[in-house]
Amino acid sequence: MSYGRGPPEIDGMTSLKVDNLTYRTTPEDLRRAFDKYGDVGDVYIPRDRFTRESRGFAFVRFYDKRDAEDALDSMDGAIMDGRELRVQMARYGRPTEPYRRGPPRRNSGYRSR
Repeated sequence: MSYGRGPPEIDGMTSLKVDNLTYRTTPEDLRRAFDKYGDVGDVYIPRDRFTRESRGFAFVRFYDKRDAEDALDSMDGAIMDGRELRVQMARYGRPTEPYRRGPPRRNSGYRSR
């Protein structure tokens, strides 16, 4: 699980995106719900950078693709904390560059004095 540490080694894992989570859902809750379908390698819940609250979705990573497919089939539409989960295969991996807000910086070539 990721708690302020760098991302774990996730190469070769199959990632599911789990949407419609409550703000109180924890990585342990998700691990318990998904580990019955196979060996879960990582659970990551993105947090708002300022409030540190959950953004309402998570990534659950399995070592085996078949386990991830079984979990997707069983957990898509399941109820957790009173909400219907939406589970799908994650489309994209982690970004390679850090996310920056705002327009890109331009170097105009002029020096300030």
